Amino acid sequence: MPIFGHISYYRPGDVLPSRLALSQAGLHRPTRAGISGSAAEGADSIVLADQYEDDVVAETYLLYAGHGGRDPKTGHQITDQELNSRNQALCRSLETGQPVRVFRKVETESGTGYRYEGLFRVNGAWYEAGKSGFRVWKFRLVPLPPDA
Repeated sequence: MPIFGHISYYRPGDVLPSRLALSQAGLHRPTRAGISGSAAEGADSIVLADQYEDDVVAETYLLYAGHGGRDPKTGHQITDQELNSRNQALCRSLETGQPVRVFRKVETESGTGYRYEGLFRVNGAWYEAGKSGFRVWKFRLVPLPPDA
């Protein structure tokens, strides 16, 4: 059962050392996939890990490239994405307005970690050609106020 919103005492700015640590804390359950959730209930969390070339991090929003079609070795899109269950989860979040926890891969003193960026809301979704020319699901997320 997904939990939407903050979990336990974790707050924006907290850094966990690994994807496994995120999963064990219940913050982002999958240890590899970037989208946690279901098509029926929506996405409860996402991870930006510099793996998709179409991700954009701006000051007031995120453009998150959906799941699939990527060569795991190069990070480039090699096929069109499909409306799979992970992408459907973000589409469902657009419909429900439920908050999504966002984590971002960052450099730390001890190597790499995952920083909790806070709660965001999906406020747009579309399917278009990405940088490699293949069609990609794109999701626009905007941050919620810190007290949300």
